[in-house]
Amino acid sequence: MPRIATLSANGTVGTRTLADVPSFQKPTTPLQSRTAYAAAHVVPKVTGENVPGAPADIDWDATLAFRRHLWSWGLGVADAMDTAQRNMGLDPVAVRELIARSAAEARSEGGALVVGVNTDHLTEDVGLEGVISGYLKQLEHAEDHGAGVVLMASRHLARAATSAADYERVYREVLARAGKPVVLHWLGEAFDPQLAGYFGPELDVAGRIDVVARIISENAEKIRGIKMSLLDADHEITLRAQLPQSAAMFTGDDYHYVGLIEGDGTHHSDALLGAFAALGPHASAAIQALDAGDAEEYRRILGPTEELARHVFAAPTFHYKTGIAFLAWLNGHQPAFTMVGGLHGARSLPHLSHLVELAGSVGALEDPALAADRWNRFLALHGVEVPA
Repeated sequence: MPRIATLSANGTVGTRTLADVPSFQKPTTPLQSRTAYAAAHVVPKVTGENVPGAPADIDWDATLAFRRHLWSWGLGVADAMDTAQRNMGLDPVAVRELIARSAAEARSEGGALVVGVNTDHLTEDVGLEGVISGYLKQLEHAEDHGAGVVLMASRHLARAATSAADYERVYREVLARAGKPVVLHWLGEAFDPQLAGYFGPELDVAGRIDVVARIISENAEKIRGIKMSLLDADHEITLRAQLPQSAAMFTGDDYHYVGLIEGDGTHHSDALLGAFAALGPHASAAIQALDAGDAEEYRRILGPTEELARHVFAAPTFHYKTGIAFLAWLNGHQPAFTMVGGLHGARSLPHLSHLVELAGSVGALEDPALAADRWNRFLALHGVEVPA
C-alpha cells in the first residue's frame, strides 16, 4: 500500500502506510432500516474568483457528480445546508441555482433530496413578519422545483425573537403554508454561535426541548421530522422519546451518530450528517448491515469512523467544511483543494495531516494511491520536506 508523509504540530515529519480499502458493495435495493442523508458540499471552479466576500463561482459538473456518487451508495442528499457553506461563502443567488440544479439532477437520477430553506437572502434585520415572509419566499422556490424541505434555523429569527412564543408563532405560520411535510432544523452554537438560545432565549436546553416537542406535536401533519445538531446525545435522546410516531429524528450529531442511529431498542435516529458526505460507502455498508439484522457488523463498520468525524468537526466546529472538501479532493471528487470564500485555508497543515492518517486508518481514502500522491505533493508545495 502507498505511504504518506505525516506532519505533527511541532513540525516533525514522519511516514505511514495507508490501510487497505474495505470492499464495500453498493446496494442493489433501497436502504430499509434507516433513512440517511449526506449533507453535500459544493465544489468551486478552480479558476473562479472564490475569495472572501465574492459571489460563489461553482463547478457545477463536479458538484453534481459528487451528489451522484452519494446517490449511487443508496444515500439521500441534503443540499444547500451548512455543509454547502450557507452563511459562509455560498451567497443567495448560488443557493437558488444549487437547489434548482440539484432538484433536476435528483429527478434524473431517482435520488432522494432535501434542501435547506432559510432567510439568508435578507440583507438586514427584520421583525417576525419579515422572517415569515423570508422563509416563505425560499419555501416557494424549493417546492416549485419539487425538492423536499429542511426548514433551517434562521439567524434573523434568532435576533428577532424575544421568547419561545415568538418561535412557535413563526413556525406555525410558515408550516401552514408548506405543501408537504418538512424537516425542522436545530443547529447548536458550536456550528453557529449566532443561533444561541434558539427556540427560546429565556429557557434552558430542557425548556427549549419542550418547546420543540410542542411545535412538532401541534403541527404534526406538516412535519416529517427534525434534524438535531447539538452535539449532545442525551439531548437528542430526550427529544426523540417525545416525538409523535409520525416524526423522525434525523441526527446531525457528528460526534455520537453510531449509537444514535443504532438506537436503544425502542427508539433510533435516522441521519442527516455532514460526516456522511465523507463516509458515503461506510454509511451505506453499515445500514445495509442493519437491514440484514447484523448490528455487530454495523458497529464494526461505522464505529471506527467516529474518531475521524470528531477530528473533522473539532473546534472551531463551523470549519468542519474544510475537512469535508479536503477529503473530497483526496478521493478524486474535485480537481483541487479549494472552497468558496477561500475557506480551504481554515485548517492547519498538522490538522490536515492527522485527518489523512485517520481517514487512511478506517479505509475512507477511496483510492489510496491517488490520495497519497495528492497529499505528499500538497505538503511539498507548502515547503515540507517529504521523505522519499
